[in-house]
Amino acid sequence: MALGKTAIVTGASSGIGEATAKELASKGYHVLLAARREDRLIALKKEIEAAGGTADYKVTDVTSRSEMTALIEAGLEKNGTIDVLVNNAGLMPLSFMNKLKVDEWDKMIDVNIKGVLYGIAAVLPVMEKQKSGHILTISSVAGHTISKGSAVYSGTKFAVRAIAEGLRQEIDPSHEIRVTIVSPGAVETELTDTITDEDIVTAFKNGQPMEMLKAQDIANAIAFAVEQPAYVDVNEILIRPRQQL
Repeated sequence: MALGKTAIVTGASSGIGEATAKELASKGYHVLLAARREDRLIALKKEIEAAGGTADYKVTDVTSRSEMTALIEAGLEKNGTIDVLVNNAGLMPLSFMNKLKVDEWDKMIDVNIKGVLYGIAAVLPVMEKQKSGHILTISSVAGHTISKGSAVYSGTKFAVRAIAEGLRQEIDPSHEIRVTIVSPGAVETELTDTITDEDIVTAFKNGQPMEMLKAQDIANAIAFAVEQPAYVDVNEILIRPRQQL
């Protein structure tokens, strides 16, 4: 049990973020929930507390550096340390490039890449001062392979893998700071709800049926990495449905 330790989870209002927050709370972490939808954060906080865990929340837009800084400061003020940051917030409005959905490209870059960078910028000085901590970043199978319609999304997920791996290599070896990349395959979440390209939607509907991962499966993988002894650094976890290529 991680009694007295604090974990911050972005994108905590649904899907992988929500499941991860519950899982870490069940392991004894005090969880600080971050997302834009306050009503869902309130409901999740109550659910965690009803199950015997502890949680706070802060409405946060990860595309704002000042809001990410304020999030980390809030966690530090409340608990004295930041032990885990799960950079989970992300968007996946897949589209074919010739549809020129530039606004959607911009949003993915802002949330998927800048959001991760702002999280690192806010928490790294804290963890370096503590000489301990764990930064986990959610990439994707799409950060390993590219398919039609995923060019920009894959680009953002390749980028966060590069950023996280570069960070891992730069960590002072005398500090107990760990960096983990988690790359999920197809998961049953709201992620596909942002897709506006009807050709992509149709392709999904006509695709080969498979049993998709649950958000809890990814939460379990995150908990596995977090719960390892301090000398064990789980660098990357690639997890997908058995039937996914």
